[in-house]
Amino acid sequence: MKVIGVTGGIGSGKTTVCKWFETQSVPVYYADDQAKWLMENEVKLVQNIKQIFGEDIYQENKLKRTKLAGIVFQDKAKLNMLNSLVHPAVFTHFEEWKKQYTHLPFVLKEAALMYESNSYLQTDRMIMVYAPVSVRISRVCNRDKTTPEAVLARIEKQLPDDEKIHKAHYTVYNDSIHDLYTQLEQVKLWIQHT
Repeated sequence: MKVIGVTGGIGSGKTTVCKWFETQSVPVYYADDQAKWLMENEVKLVQNIKQIFGEDIYQENKLKRTKLAGIVFQDKAKLNMLNSLVHPAVFTHFEEWKKQYTHLPFVLKEAALMYESNSYLQTDRMIMVYAPVSVRISRVCNRDKTTPEAVLARIEKQLPDDEKIHKAHYTVYNDSIHDLYTQLEQVKLWIQHT
């Protein structure tokens, strides 16, 4: 069984790509969603987060995400500390998750910070989903009801697109110019023959 990584900047359309693969009966591990779940359900991880950020970072066993984001996006050292706890937990969780699919030809692992977290090392091939920054900002503003400045701040914390394209084995253009679903059919064939 092959593991195919799917990455791309915020608003690039990673989820759209992965949802299409799910319609083709391909299991998808959404690393960012799983990280959120683990941060509230994995006992050791919860204890470690409380140790660094204080007991009051949780309220009734729910992580105060806005408060945590406010801390880590102002303090790179704290962000690195959080990542050093969460990324290994996700790494281990993914290794367990994929065991149930060893009979399949491939599964997908989707994550925004695939290269930044080194989780691309768990993959056999990498797909980069690309969309122009202006399109991404518009999508995220509409989706999250946020400001262009807030989206741009998040984009600037991610690895630049050209670096991700250079590192990836395949780039999908989700830009309203190229037909997305024709590309995805081609990607599926490519995966099956690599």
